[in-house]
Amino acid sequence: MNPHEECPDQDGQVVIDPASKADAPARYARLRGFGPIHPAEFHLGLKGWVIVGHDLAREAPTHPALLKHATPRHAADALAAAGYVLHKPSVGLGAQMMEADSPEHTRLRRLASAAFTPRRTAELAPRIEQIAHDLIDALPPAGEADLVEVFHAPLPATVIAELLGIPEEHHLDVRRWSAHALRVASPEHRPALAGLHGLPADLVADKRRRPQDDLLSALVAVRDEEDGRLTEEELVGTAMMLIVAGHESTVNLLGDAVLALLQHPEQLRLLRERPELMPGAVEEFLRYDTSVERSTSRYAAEDIELCGVPIPRGSMVVVALGAAGRDAPQA
Repeated sequence: MNPHEECPDQDGQVVIDPASKADAPARYARLRGFGPIHPAEFHLGLKGWVIVGHDLAREAPTHPALLKHATPRHAADALAAAGYVLHKPSVGLGAQMMEADSPEHTRLRRLASAAFTPRRTAELAPRIEQIAHDLIDALPPAGEADLVEVFHAPLPATVIAELLGIPEEHHLDVRRWSAHALRVASPEHRPALAGLHGLPADLVADKRRRPQDDLLSALVAVRDEEDGRLTEEELVGTAMMLIVAGHESTVNLLGDAVLALLQHPEQLRLLRERPELMPGAVEEFLRYDTSVERSTSRYAAEDIELCGVPIPRGSMVVVALGAAGRDAPQA
């Protein structure tokens, strides 16, 4: 997030720049001094509102008038005019739970959870450890290495690809496509989304003919007595969501965590001395320097007010997760 040099009032505007994180905490703090929500300009010139306060960040995602679907029509028209497609099924990351409102969200989450069982999760641990050790063993014995390239990126990409049952010859494709799928201004954005659609679609057909012991085969087979199975579009959308969320956010978490520990050697020393603190440390890494800069978008289905600020019908509203994580909740 990269606001203008002067903090805006409610008639001003914040410019959202996902590429700029180094000075984000200080800028977020300045913004919070002016209020918990501000008008903003997002990628591709889209305009809306950004929430920077902790309490409003907790309230907004459950607000009944803030929906994942771009309603009313002029909100969808604005997205289309800007060339924004991430919310769309078939060409973006739609048709999955992160882009769905209730009751569809509940249905999709329940069906995905039926395939992503505790047993399957527990069985991942030894393989994740093996992949991590293999990557560490491959590091040069001396000199320098780019940890993002040689460890942070290949580890989650390999894990999520193996979990879904993606053949090894496509692992590098998955890594490359995931890196560009959310970068909407990149020329590689649309080709990456096309690849992430095409590969799971082909694999779904193959898993249906020859099911294996992997998550994608389980998603293909999942049933629900009341709501029915996942549709073909939902299967592909869910697989895409797992690939992108499982890769991109984990790469950022690993990189941000290593940087934070190197900048705070006393905390690094404490974790080395007391490894049992690691679960809590992971939660703190996510709060301290969030691996996902902002929430998925929501749209006002009617004219509403948030903390006394009027939000017109059709407006895009997002939560700056890094800002909310640094703001103390009100008593």
